[in-house]
Amino acid sequence: MSLVLDPPIRQEREYTVAPPTLRAADPLPPLARRAWQQSWLRKTVILILLAAVWEAVARWQANDLLLPSFLQTARAFIDGVASGELPARVRISLAVLLQGYVAGIIAAFALTALAASTRIGRDLLETLTAMFNPLPAIALLPLALLWFGLGRGSLLFVIVHAVLWPLALGAYAGFQSVPDTLRMAGRNYGLSGLRLVLHILVPAALPSILSGLKIGWAFAWRTLIAAELVFGTTGGLGGLGWYIFQNRNELYTDKVFAGLAAVIVIGLLVENVVFRPLETLTVRRWGMQR
Repeated sequence: MSLVLDPPIRQEREYTVAPPTLRAADPLPPLARRAWQQSWLRKTVILILLAAVWEAVARWQANDLLLPSFLQTARAFIDGVASGELPARVRISLAVLLQGYVAGIIAAFALTALAASTRIGRDLLETLTAMFNPLPAIALLPLALLWFGLGRGSLLFVIVHAVLWPLALGAYAGFQSVPDTLRMAGRNYGLSGLRLVLHILVPAALPSILSGLKIGWAFAWRTLIAAELVFGTTGGLGGLGWYIFQNRNELYTDKVFAGLAAVIVIGLLVENVVFRPLETLTVRRWGMQR
């Protein structure tokens, strides 16, 4: 005889749930907090603080020959712009810089495309970058003067050298990081050689390419200024580096700082007007960069 036990009865309880309380909507942050969230405002505050520290140190030192104040430098900068001398020097330097920069970009992409599509090109790129990338561009200036003479050709030579190797390394590192699935997808569509590089590798490696472009620009800019400090007269009128060198010889220290300020301003403009919008329209929009 089997004994069947009834299942235990679970006790039931009723709980009264209080109605949810409506929370007031969070008030909008105050105007100062919303303004502080803007990166341009934070950077402007940093620049103002640096200018204030500069002014204070210059007044404490009280030696205009060694360190002019920020206001003196600003006055010299405004006077140079108003007289047209500083824009003319900047125009000469930028004309040479853009020529050398574009030539370096073309050479770097040609070398990198060859390395990405052929084994011998890869060996060539690795060998050349190992040889010439550690070599400072300004160290080639004596050879440039010997080969191309005193003029624009020598400046273009050292600028191309400054741009070529960091950009080629950055682009090649980006190509190496492209996943094999993307490469196979491109080959399934019949892409190979240069078409594979342009349609698959370049878009996928764009963050590294943009980094290489920015590094190449910085190297080219500092190389040009350093070369102009040595001999930078082209076409009868020197560039920005020569402007700094001449005023240093004449002990116009405020004009020297004004020339340096022009170098900094151009760098900031290129970064915020050229490279940052380019990153926003491409890699940030595609979710490849924060």
